[in-house]
Amino acid sequence: MASTATLTPGPPSPPPPPKRFRKPSRLKRDGRPSTSTSAEQEFTLDTNTHNMEGIIDPRALYTQTADGKFGVPQWGASRANGFGSPEELGPVRQSPTQMAPAFTNPFLATSSMGASRRHVPESLSLSVSPKTLPSLPMEALLDGNQAIPRPNWVAPESWAIERDDDKDGGYSSSDESFSKQAPSGIESNGIKNGKGHGATPPSPSTKGKSRETVNETPARRALVGQKSQHSLASPPRTPSTAATLGAPRTPMPAHNIRVYRSDGTYHVVSCPFNTTVADLQHVLNKKLLLTRETHRLYLKERGRERNLGPQEKPASIMRRRLEQAGYTEADGLETVGGEDLAFLLRFFFRNASLGGMEEEEDSFPTFEFVDLMNRALQTIPIVLHRHASSIVTLNLSKNPLIELPLDFIQSCTKLRELRLSHVAAKRVPSSISQIASLHRLDISCNRIVELGHAQLHQIPDLRDIKVQNNRLTSLPSTFAQMKGLKFLNISNNKFEQIPSVLFEVISLVDLDVSFNMISVFPVEMTRLVDLERLIIVGNQITSFPGECSKLVRLREVDCRRNAIGDLSPLFKLPVLETLLAEQNAVHVLDLAMGHDMISFTASHNPITAFKVSPPPKGYHTYSLTSLNLCYIKISTFDEDGVAFTLLTSLTSLKLDHNKFQSLPDSICSLPELTYLSCTNNELGSLPEGIGRLQKLQTLIVHNNNIKAVPQGIWLCKDLIEFNASSNIIEVWHDPPVMPAPPDALGFPDDERKLSAGGVSFSSTGSSTTAQIPPPLAQSLEKLYLADNRLTDDVFHPLVVMQSLHVLNLSFNEIHEVPPLRVQTFTRLRELYLSGNMLTSFPGEGLYRLHKLRILFLNANKLQTLPAELRKVQNLEVLDVGSNLLKYNITNWQFDWNWNWNRELRYLNLSGNKRLEIKADKANTVPPVDALSAPVPLAEFVRLDKLRTLGLMDVTLIAAPTPDENESCRVRTIPSEINGMAYGIADSIGSVDQLSMFDLVLPQFRSRENANECLFGMFGRIQPQANSNRLAKFLHENFSRTFITNLKKLDPKKQETVEDALRRTFLTLNKMLYDFLVPPTSESIRKMSHASVHSFNAQDIKSGVSAAVMYIVANETEKLMYVANVGDMLAVVSKRGVSHAVSRKHDPFDRNETMRIRAAEGWVSPKGMVNDESELSRSFGLYHLLPAVNASPDIRRWTLSDEDEFVILGNSGLWDHVSPQTAVDIARSSRDDPMIAAQKLRDFAIGYGADGNVMIMVIAVGDLFPTKNRPTTAADRETFFEKRAPRRERVFKTKLDILGMEVPPPTGHLALVFTDIRNSTTLWEKNLGMPVAMRVHNALLRRQLRIIGGYEVKTEGDAFMVSFSTVSAALLWCFTVQLELLTSDWPLEILESEEGQEVYDTQGKLIARGLSVRMGIHWGRPVCESDPVTARMDYFGPMVNRSARIEGAAAGGQIMVSSDVIQEITPLLKETGAEGGEGRTLDPEVQRHCEALNRMGVVIVEVGERSLKGLEVPEILSLVWPQDLAGRLELANASSAPAQSSRVQFSVDQIKQLAMLCIRLEALTSGRVFRDISSQHKKSIRPQEIAPEDPVEEEHSVILYGNPELLMPAIQREASDADLLLIIDSLSCRIENALATLQQTQMGGYDHVLSALEHALKLDPRMLMQALRMFGAVEAS
Repeated sequence: MASTATLTPGPPSPPPPPKRFRKPSRLKRDGRPSTSTSAEQEFTLDTNTHNMEGIIDPRALYTQTADGKFGVPQWGASRANGFGSPEELGPVRQSPTQMAPAFTNPFLATSSMGASRRHVPESLSLSVSPKTLPSLPMEALLDGNQAIPRPNWVAPESWAIERDDDKDGGYSSSDESFSKQAPSGIESNGIKNGKGHGATPPSPSTKGKSRETVNETPARRALVGQKSQHSLASPPRTPSTAATLGAPRTPMPAHNIRVYRSDGTYHVVSCPFNTTVADLQHVLNKKLLLTRETHRLYLKERGRERNLGPQEKPASIMRRRLEQAGYTEADGLETVGGEDLAFLLRFFFRNASLGGMEEEEDSFPTFEFVDLMNRALQTIPIVLHRHASSIVTLNLSKNPLIELPLDFIQSCTKLRELRLSHVAAKRVPSSISQIASLHRLDISCNRIVELGHAQLHQIPDLRDIKVQNNRLTSLPSTFAQMKGLKFLNISNNKFEQIPSVLFEVISLVDLDVSFNMISVFPVEMTRLVDLERLIIVGNQITSFPGECSKLVRLREVDCRRNAIGDLSPLFKLPVLETLLAEQNAVHVLDLAMGHDMISFTASHNPITAFKVSPPPKGYHTYSLTSLNLCYIKISTFDEDGVAFTLLTSLTSLKLDHNKFQSLPDSICSLPELTYLSCTNNELGSLPEGIGRLQKLQTLIVHNNNIKAVPQGIWLCKDLIEFNASSNIIEVWHDPPVMPAPPDALGFPDDERKLSAGGVSFSSTGSSTTAQIPPPLAQSLEKLYLADNRLTDDVFHPLVVMQSLHVLNLSFNEIHEVPPLRVQTFTRLRELYLSGNMLTSFPGEGLYRLHKLRILFLNANKLQTLPAELRKVQNLEVLDVGSNLLKYNITNWQFDWNWNWNRELRYLNLSGNKRLEIKADKANTVPPVDALSAPVPLAEFVRLDKLRTLGLMDVTLIAAPTPDENESCRVRTIPSEINGMAYGIADSIGSVDQLSMFDLVLPQFRSRENANECLFGMFGRIQPQANSNRLAKFLHENFSRTFITNLKKLDPKKQETVEDALRRTFLTLNKMLYDFLVPPTSESIRKMSHASVHSFNAQDIKSGVSAAVMYIVANETEKLMYVANVGDMLAVVSKRGVSHAVSRKHDPFDRNETMRIRAAEGWVSPKGMVNDESELSRSFGLYHLLPAVNASPDIRRWTLSDEDEFVILGNSGLWDHVSPQTAVDIARSSRDDPMIAAQKLRDFAIGYGADGNVMIMVIAVGDLFPTKNRPTTAADRETFFEKRAPRRERVFKTKLDILGMEVPPPTGHLALVFTDIRNSTTLWEKNLGMPVAMRVHNALLRRQLRIIGGYEVKTEGDAFMVSFSTVSAALLWCFTVQLELLTSDWPLEILESEEGQEVYDTQGKLIARGLSVRMGIHWGRPVCESDPVTARMDYFGPMVNRSARIEGAAAGGQIMVSSDVIQEITPLLKETGAEGGEGRTLDPEVQRHCEALNRMGVVIVEVGERSLKGLEVPEILSLVWPQDLAGRLELANASSAPAQSSRVQFSVDQIKQLAMLCIRLEALTSGRVFRDISSQHKKSIRPQEIAPEDPVEEEHSVILYGNPELLMPAIQREASDADLLLIIDSLSCRIENALATLQQTQMGGYDHVLSALEHALKLDPRMLMQALRMFGAVEAS
């Protein structure tokens, strides 16, 4: 146990006897590097005190007396530092004539030179000879405030001293620079303002006692033993300021540091920020009564331990690590260090001889391949010295090695590979250059700044160097001498350009320069003719030089995540096989590649044009086998389908997330194709020749508009998986008749006769006649047809698929499952029938489904389940939630009871509001045998493998439920939380372990308070080792920790809920580590030796994500706070539009990449932190902390009645469903969040999700009650039953998921016409127009479904739509105009004049992308149904007037008639803040008007205008939402109607043209025409005319007149033809005037010019030009 005595310095000791004067000074002995271990470098003391560079402190030699003379210093009563008194060194003789030189220790900051050393300028930081020390007067040397220019002492390279003022600022610093300037008022020895701040001697009441640390429980005190807290020269505490840690500029308060001893006890030391290790060791050695200074301070972090150098600053190390882990200044960084920070770092003070454990000879099975990674070694084990000549591979990574002894290195004559990664080295050991046999060197993940000192070029056979994740900015010129270097990895460094020396290393075969800051790919790289692999991921390269073709051996290029716009130079590489170019800026893709290209990825590029050029000469096709074109913007291939005829070797083709409406038939001519994916497009059908793809194994086409699957699909003999979910498939065709060959023997079940779709099998006696099933029936294993329009008839053709393992028919229109159909799927393992209209499930023959594991029947209308379900003994997952189950569980002979299916791992009964489970001892399950006891029917005790049990909304009457633990989750809460409807759905997939836990706390913090609630989600989709323990711990402790942090908020410091959430996440991450690694004394002792672990290392290497939503609903406002780490995300639906309220922490994100690099982590080309974690933030993963931390992303969202619901889900949802698609799916069942959550989960499964999927849907819109929303539970149940038919809608298009199209309005209605400005020009000149049109059409139609409009018809790019109310029409126009600003437009559109971004004077974006003009009119048209399209159409004057109103608008304008203004104005006033007449409005109208008022309606009257073809003029007005009010400036600049087919001219511009014509005509007569108004202005200011002005002469030259009299009559209501006629007339007049002026200028030279023209045969105009040039030359 540690001593309980306080460590504060005691009173001054009495002077020692004179004999001690001859002993070595304690001050000198304390500062000298210890020689007790071989781990430290020997230091030879230079005793020449007169020439000791930087060690002699002149102020220690002399002191200035009152009379200005210098003498020997007088030792005062006050200590020079806080640790001891000079009296302890013995008496000092004072003689003004004899002055003994004084020695100050350079390794101790307590020396008198400590302060001045920190003021050394950067320019003097080089080591120089003592002779170069500038001579200064003694007064300057004695001035403590004047910096003394002196060379810096350089530490041994083994100390790895790191500059704290690194330019990067974010890189972790474990060491401090010697030349760094200390903060004002604080010195490393505790001296402030030149005065000592030693600790006050302890009072009698506190002497010998320890000060207890804060927040320590008795249990923890019992574990860690006795503790003591010490004050180490603490200055007065001042409020901490947000200064940069690396270079604090303001005085910082003392920092608490917890230092552990080897016996498990610890001390909490309070010390100044700049206290060094030498300071700390000096005090600890003294106060622990250690006679010999054999103890050293060690730092353990990330599982590695190292000895701290004397000049390192523990407080700085601790502070920076805390900041990198997510802590901020507001968390009190100066006090956090006093807590147990074992999850992040730990300081140990122990005997240096207890270093890394010496390896015994028996512990090495072989001495050829030696692996000593992470053994806390400080020296090479002695046993290796004896076998050095046998070592071939030596791995010393993650060890705090000081140096590699030269004798050992020279003995390693066979060493081929040396690994020194993660050793915190700033320099490469110089002895490495002596390993002549070395081939591979790994020095990655260190702090190396330069390699010049390493002399690696001296290693003759060095072939492979890995130096990634360091701090290199350049490479030494000696690299050019490394003629054998083949593999070089310099990724994750600080290169701003590719080092030029690499151009000389022509032997390079593999080069990785990823994640640097390189922006240019130099042409000199083409010298590396042997290069075969080039990785340049995550840089800023924009292009490649055309000379790339010189890299004749380059086979693989990975240039992802750059800004490359043209890939054609890479296609010229002659032997290129693999090209990865996703996340770039490619617009046009022309596949003109070499014949050797095998794999090409160009996903996530703004590609709008794609074609395949003919192959090189001599080849007919390409060799490309894999092509990935996902997430680009192409809408079609070439019309003739030539592209795929040239790619006949393709085996994998990915076309997801594009705008394809069809696939060319040529795609069926790919004989080798095995994988085809075309999801999230607009496909209307599949090619009819799909059956020709005989090798196709996977076909994924979900989220399209496919109406029917071609019958040719039956001929795909190798097809294993077919996913066509979320289409509009109505029919699955019967299989074709396949006559059997004469020798066919039929199928394994010869006695059974099946008849399906013309395919029959029969057996009669000895003769067998058969028709073999189609090939697909024998190969297909996974069939996903969820979210279609299939009916009961679908089972008829599918019954022949005897190989099916997975059948997903969720959310179709199935009313009944034929009894003899399901039982035929004897190999079926997963069956999904959710979201249909099943009222019963057949029980006959269920025993045949002996392999069935997963059965989903949720969201149907089942009232009972058949008792035969018990015979499916291998059933593990059963979901029957959200049905109408209501049966007597005692009737177990006929109704199913869960106790028979003992293999169940997942059982969901939630949402069955009529289901009651009542405990009754009389109702028991009969015993299986005589030894078994009966089990109550209402209990779940027999389900010992159960992982999830859902009982939400189920009535439990004295029915016990299983205990919840880390392996089992039980839900019994209601589906309404604080007045909000709530639903949850999850799945465990094929994994056995539960790894997701949900948290729902209504009435958070108080049972009487219904204003607060908390939702949470913890875990990961795919479990890791013990990840369920992590998730369960967070689930149990989050609420308590959050409440504690909420109570600690200090309003005076303006602390908010965001601070409480962040602190909760960080605190839980710390608590989680303590939970996984119990802090026992024994474990602490073992943890001080990194080679021994007392805990499972996999526990701390596991990680989980988390997302939490905290809602506070007060009367004044309703706030929502969302915090998340990892890949769990939350999305808000606001008027049907998704809004992200969280952020995925992806290592590829540039901000996250910078943070990871600053924390000494790195990102691999696979997008993983340290090549281990796919997430950049997470709970756990302590071996990657602080690169991966638990600092959350926090969003604050003010809820309004426009917010409908929130979706909270893990990556199982978001990896397969986009946020907007998720909102659309949930909105289709938004009245029942439970069904909405189940629907989202089932859709995700239908798209291929697996694992622990979890989704929550919270109806936050219920916080704003409306008249249509039920309030009581009974009303809600009735409401949901009435609402159920909404799921029975017949979907005609994908848009129907947003809601069925409203019926066409009749009577008085609002008509809206739209058109795109300059669309004709864009179609002719802009390649991005096809994609832009699809974006435009999808946006308009989507908002029509959401708001409730009827699409009448389209003509080109123009829409005609109708609304039953003016408010809906205006809301639709406003919403569309706002959404156009944020749509995903092709880059070609954004770069064009018509689609470029426009900002108003306030800097607000008001135009972006296609410019759409709109016109609204209110009236009563003639309504008739079109006999061809069967859609409503409108006729009459009202329609004509509506079209002309739209024609009067310019691009981006919304023009409305006076009827619209008269109709909408009172509605807006009625629902506005000022209120109206109090009349009752239709709920939809009221909702629309409230939305319009929130947007802000700006109305600008244009005035009365005559419309083309209409006799009666119309009073027009422009309307905008408030955010687009800046468009009024654009309207004033151009008031002419915008036409899409011609160049725009306004009436004012034509008048200006006419004025120009008049002035030119006046010039022909030698006069200047001026407006008469200017003469009047001039006459009223006679003083401006000078007396000498020739007024009379001016009147003779200037012609004043009224230009309106000379101009043609131009009316603003003129038609286009009239305007063109006027322009033509003015053009002729201007041409005539110019011709006259030309003749006038020629004057009397006509005959001369004619003669010259005749003689020289030149144009007179050329002669005139020549004369002008000649005149200009002559004048000059």
